[in-house]
Amino acid sequence: MIKKNSVVTLKYCLKNLEGKQLEQTTEKEPLSYLHGSGQIVPGLEAALAGLKTGDKKEVTILPAQGYGEVVPEMRIKVDIANFPKERPVEEGMEFIAEVDGGHQHPFTVIKIEENQVYLDGNHPLAGQTLHFAVEVIAVRDATKEELTHGHAHGHGGAHAH
Repeated sequence: MIKKNSVVTLKYCLKNLEGKQLEQTTEKEPLSYLHGSGQIVPGLEAALAGLKTGDKKEVTILPAQGYGEVVPEMRIKVDIANFPKERPVEEGMEFIAEVDGGHQHPFTVIKIEENQVYLDGNHPLAGQTLHFAVEVIAVRDATKEELTHGHAHGHGGAHAH
């Protein structure tokens, strides 16, 4: 049964409110995570608690329990002169920038107009209602090493750091 410190392996299909598929795991590449460690969105993690191997569930997650609401202050405009000249800036480009005194945060270039670059620091799925169709493939207790590292290790204990 899925509980805190379980390693959960699952298949899922994620769709938005309009029914467009956003992500899907495969039989060969399911998702494994350490339950209770915040590695998946909070609403999905809460909905999976108590399920067992073989269980299937459909879950609708509102933005507050998914990737959050869109924060307008995370959409900013920056002069293109602030970007390195050796690499041209393009729409869709993702990069990490320092904010709030050294905190690293991901941003996406959403448009470029003249010498201005418009950036969005919100998660791409922020503000969206998410629909997950989930199948639990396996549930087991985490090893001491997994608990120490704070994440699930792959089949046979394999992992990369």
